[in-house]
Amino acid sequence: MHGPAIDAPSGPAEQATLAALLRCCVREVAGPRGLVWPAPPYLLLRVAGVLLRARTHGGAALRFDGPPERLEAGAWRPLTTDELIRLVEGELRGRNGEFAAQVAGGLGGRDGEFAGQVEGELRGRNGEFAGQVAASRDAVAAILRARAQAVPPADPWLASEQALVYGHPFHPSPKARGGEGWLAYAPEVHARFPVRLLGVPEDALAEGGDVSVLDAMGRGPDGYRVLPAHPWQLGLLGPVPGLIDLGPGPMAVPTSSVRTVYVPEVDACLKFSLDVRITNCVRKNAWYELAGAVELTERLAPIFDEVTAKHPATRWLPEPGYRSVAAGSRPHEGLGVIVRRSPWAACSPGVTPILAGALALDVKAPDPLAWWRSYVTVVALPVLELYFAHGVVLEPHLQNVLVGLDGDGMPVQAVFRDLEGTKLVADRHDLGGLHPEVARALTYDAERGWARVAYCLLVNHLTEIAATLAGTDDHLLRELWRAARSLFERQAGGLGRPLPLSDLLAGAPLPAKANLGVRWARAADRAAGYVPIANPLA
Repeated sequence: MHGPAIDAPSGPAEQATLAALLRCCVREVAGPRGLVWPAPPYLLLRVAGVLLRARTHGGAALRFDGPPERLEAGAWRPLTTDELIRLVEGELRGRNGEFAAQVAGGLGGRDGEFAGQVEGELRGRNGEFAGQVAASRDAVAAILRARAQAVPPADPWLASEQALVYGHPFHPSPKARGGEGWLAYAPEVHARFPVRLLGVPEDALAEGGDVSVLDAMGRGPDGYRVLPAHPWQLGLLGPVPGLIDLGPGPMAVPTSSVRTVYVPEVDACLKFSLDVRITNCVRKNAWYELAGAVELTERLAPIFDEVTAKHPATRWLPEPGYRSVAAGSRPHEGLGVIVRRSPWAACSPGVTPILAGALALDVKAPDPLAWWRSYVTVVALPVLELYFAHGVVLEPHLQNVLVGLDGDGMPVQAVFRDLEGTKLVADRHDLGGLHPEVARALTYDAERGWARVAYCLLVNHLTEIAATLAGTDDHLLRELWRAARSLFERQAGGLGRPLPLSDLLAGAPLPAKANLGVRWARAADRAAGYVPIANPLA
C-alpha cells in the first residue's frame, strides 16, 4: 500500500515529501473548510479530525521551520508522510462528495459532462494515491544519491535547469515518474546523453515550419532525412517499420521538464515526446500540438515585437518547426520533435539566463527591494500587457520563465517559453482555416485564460520568489508586496484599468491550482480546478 520508508523520518526526501503534501492539505483540504488557524509561531490545521501544526514563514508559499507535528493524547508528536497519507485518504473518502464538487467545480460551465466525470472519480477511493506519493519520495531519495556523485554543468543556465531536486512545492507527488530507467535521463542528476538519430524516408516525413537545425545534426543515406529521437522514448515505443537507426547523435542535456533537451552542438532546444507520466501528465506531443507550435510561433512574432517595444526586457523562445514520421498516429506523436530557440540566443550579450524555479530556491540580493522591483517589472508587466492588450495567455510559472541577470545579478530581461501552455483568447483572434482540433488546443475563453495567468504569475511564481527573498522577515515580505502592488497599479492605469486587474488590486482572492484534487481524481491536468487563497496584493 504505502511502501517501505526509504528514508528515516528526518531524511531530506521524507521532509520534502511531507512538506509538499502538507501544503496541499492547507490549500485544498483544510483551508476551504475553514480548518486552518494561525497560532504564531505555528499554523494549525485539522485533517480527518486530527490536529496538526507547523512553524511557517513566507506567507502563501508556506515555508516550514522544523518538522510538522500531530496532536495525540495531549502531546505533540512528529508527523510522517505515511501518517499524513492515511489522514488525507480518510478525509477525502469521508467528505461525501464535498471535495469532489469543489475540485470539479473548477471546470465551471466549460465542460459539464467532463466535470461530472471528474466528480464521480473524486467521490470514490483512489487506490493509486499512496503509491504515487511514496514513489515520489523514492525518486527524490534516488536523485539525491545520484546527484551527490555527479558533476554539474559549467553552463550557469543549464545548472539552474537541473536544480529542481524536490519539484513543485504544492504537489502531492512532484517527482513521481513512470517507466523504467528514468534516472539516466534525469536533469536533477546532471544527466547527459546522445540523442539517437533515425533515418526517415523522405516520402514518409511529416514536418512543418523551419527544421533546418535538425538537418545540421547528421545525415542519412540518399532518400532519407534525419529525425533525432530521445533514447528513453525509443525504448518505450519499440521498432518503427521503415525507419533506419543511424546511431548516436550529438550530446544533449535535459532541462527541467525532463523531455526538453538542449543540444550545444547546434545551440537549440528539442522538445521530445515521452510516453510516461511526469507529475500530472503523460508528456506526449499530440499531433495538434506539433502543428500548433508552428502556427503560434508565426502569430506571436509580431505581437512580441509590439510588446518588446513597450517592455524592452521582454524575450521569448519561438518554436519554428517540427518533424516526425507519417506512419500512423502512435509513431507520428511518439517521435514528433519540436525545435525551440536557445535562451542564449535570446538574451543580450552579458546577460545570463537563469531558470526562475532555481531563483525561487536561492536568491542573493544586497538590496532585496530593488532586486524585486526589477524582477516584477521584467517578468510580470509584459505578461499583463500580453493578456489585456493582445489576448495572449502565457503560462509564466517557475519552469516556463528564464530570468536574464546582468553582471551584478540584477534581473534585466525575462525569457518566456513553452508554446504548449501559451493560448489565445478565443474571441480576440480569428482562427478560421485551422483544423478544429488545432484551433481548440490554441485557445482559452477569457475567464479561463485570466485564471491561468493569475495562478501561474502570482501564486506559482511571484509568491515563491518573494518568500525566498524575504526569508523569515515578515516585514520585508509585506514591503515586497507593497512594491509589487505599486507596479501593478501603474500597469493597470496604462491598460485602461481592465476589470480583472482592478478586482485583483481590490483584493479579490487568487486562484490556486488544485494539484491534490487532480491526483486524487486520477484526471488529466486540464481537469484541474482552482481553490481561492488570500491575495498578498490586497
